[in-house]
Amino acid sequence: MVELLRAEIQAVLGSTPQQFIPLSGGCIGEVFRVRLADGSSIVAKVADGSGVKLDPEGYMLRYLAQHSRLPVPKVLHSSDNLLLMEFIEGDSNLGEGVQCHAAELLAELHTIKGTAFGLERDTLIGGLHQPNPQMDSWIAFFREQRLLYMAREAKRAGQLPQAVLERVEKFSQQLERWLHEPEYPALIHGDMWTTNILARDERVTGFLDPAIYYAHPEIELAFSTLFNTFGYPFFERYQHLRPIAPGFFEERRDIYNLYPLLVHVRLFGGGYVSGVSRTLTRFGF
Repeated sequence: MVELLRAEIQAVLGSTPQQFIPLSGGCIGEVFRVRLADGSSIVAKVADGSGVKLDPEGYMLRYLAQHSRLPVPKVLHSSDNLLLMEFIEGDSNLGEGVQCHAAELLAELHTIKGTAFGLERDTLIGGLHQPNPQMDSWIAFFREQRLLYMAREAKRAGQLPQAVLERVEKFSQQLERWLHEPEYPALIHGDMWTTNILARDERVTGFLDPAIYYAHPEIELAFSTLFNTFGYPFFERYQHLRPIAPGFFEERRDIYNLYPLLVHVRLFGGGYVSGVSRTLTRFGF
């Protein structure tokens, strides 16, 4: 496989790879740091044969580069089976300075306005299909294209019990009790957790593996707390730049985190089902 990859990179870039260093974090393919003949490095992501295509990730990175100032790796080549990107120095040590910088970057990202919720094309989250039909109502979009879609996919894959699916369906019909429509559809990264952020010298150097669409920014903020990616330094700075409406931490955060929990149910099942169930129980379902 390495020799085939070496030949393909040579054909695409005109530079012969000298070394392949495996990297962690590839959810939908194998990832390598590739050292080229001139001493520079790139990142190569190679499809793993599961049927998941890599071109949507290339599209999303290019979209962010074209429509925002969010630091993302430059895409050098994108196809269904191979994604070549700029190599960005950094690690996932998200100290206080990094969190403050991330808050500034995401607050700016969330000022970018769309004409509808969703996106011009479907994307991926964690290798899973993420539908983005453009809709005028955020609550309807979140209900139909996030909660119900992913819950039904998890049930179809045998990872979510029918009884829990029915609870999700009932809860989703009552979202207006807790959620509200934002001022406008805002561009979000969509998969905001620790391993998708690179930092160096107390600054964010890059955001990786996006799952973009236009949404309520609160779903991004919620996701960043699910696995403790960001804490007080981030939210103090973000709140100063873009005030968060009352009730987010008390109620809406847990509602929005049902979506990434359902993504994890679809991927892994197991204990994530109980997390979904606990949230439903909390809200009376």
